[in-house]
Amino acid sequence: MVSRSPAKGGARAPDEPVSPEPSHARRPREARTDDSDDFEPDSAPATPRFGRDGAPEPAQYSVEFEEGRIDPDAAKVVKRLTRGGYEAYLVGGAVRDLLIGRSPKDFDVATSARPDDVRRLFRNSRIIGRRFRLVHVLFGGGKVIETATFRRPPEHEDARESEDLLIRNDNVFGDAHQDAYRRDFTINGLFYDLEHNLVLDWVGGMADIERRAVHTIGVPVVRFQEDPVRILRAIKFAAQLDLGITPEVYDAIVQCRGALRKAARPRLFEEVLRLLRSGASRRAFWLAWETGVLDVLLPELSTYLADLPEDDNSVWRILQEVDRTTLERKSPLDDTVLWAMLLLEPMREACAGEKDRVEAAYAFLEPIVDRLNVPRRIADAVRRIVALMPRVEAGRTGRFAKTNLYPALRDVVELRAAALGEREPMESGELSAAGTSAADAKPARKRRRRRKPRVDGV
Repeated sequence: MVSRSPAKGGARAPDEPVSPEPSHARRPREARTDDSDDFEPDSAPATPRFGRDGAPEPAQYSVEFEEGRIDPDAAKVVKRLTRGGYEAYLVGGAVRDLLIGRSPKDFDVATSARPDDVRRLFRNSRIIGRRFRLVHVLFGGGKVIETATFRRPPEHEDARESEDLLIRNDNVFGDAHQDAYRRDFTINGLFYDLEHNLVLDWVGGMADIERRAVHTIGVPVVRFQEDPVRILRAIKFAAQLDLGITPEVYDAIVQCRGALRKAARPRLFEEVLRLLRSGASRRAFWLAWETGVLDVLLPELSTYLADLPEDDNSVWRILQEVDRTTLERKSPLDDTVLWAMLLLEPMREACAGEKDRVEAAYAFLEPIVDRLNVPRRIADAVRRIVALMPRVEAGRTGRFAKTNLYPALRDVVELRAAALGEREPMESGELSAAGTSAADAKPARKRRRRRKPRVDGV
């Protein structure tokens, strides 16, 4: 039986002292005098003033990113908003990724401007959302710069520990510091002031960037009770960004994992799918199993892992092959293939020796479909893939080789064989289900046989 490591989420030295002088950022600015060594000329942009009306002052770090690392269209959005008299900053994952040396996938903007104000400034924009309105500023090639008005955190009036803290209303406009406190993790709560090349830190995110650790803004238990899906996001960031998890957050994940049952099922499905697409699914699902989160989301897989002999690491090798292929081709595999790879080994065990393998696969998947809101199109495709795998592995494809689902099944067979050392890995270009969803493929049209005309008397 495989034992679970007591390490705090595989945390990378969360208790290491933080360097007092980050290599890529200067400590918070102090008042300068004319005779100071680093006095800046009057031509430099004036340092913005915060803390007005009793608002807290952020720590300010001077950081200038290399040319080309910041999306020019995102910069245009920020500069036009600031010229219009509004506050506007790059926020969230983009700032985090820039600071840890990664290339951001998306650039988001937060501003004091209301959605209608943003819409007036950008004709190439549209307002979306009903619960909380956002503005999508549209550029060529399908690029979207999401622009949101500052929001404030939800208020729990006279809340006690025993009360339900689940967030159901998060749509009140606020100020910049309130928007920072509203976010989930400190590494996601940093704002970047393009005009002055400053990272604004109200939440202690720069310290956690330096020690490469995932930590919540506020008390971890409260933040996970407010939104249990944050548990999966913490696991995703730790795995995908190769970060540690602080001991307080790790313990809160273990304590609050049952709250995931209260989360909206479509959100759970989407977050699990993001773990599979991340290129770090092996570590992500290991953390989920180690913390007991997998017991809540996929007890079928968790039980299978717990019952395996100590030297059987087939599930982890399969996920490692998924990650290798994802990173090599720089895009995720087909969703059906991903779910089939995740559940492959326990499903094969459930179908082994059964006369009706399709029915056995259906019985295995049905609780998962209900618990995680897995779309039927994906569940039905996975069921057929696993049920028909022995025939394909034996070379008896028959008429099934002509169906639209066969390419995905062949990919699953090849990826599993490569993971378990039964054959050489496929080149990423050879994967036939790449870039499309096999579950969405339309079934091939059946050709009608023409009946021979009946001749009387013959």
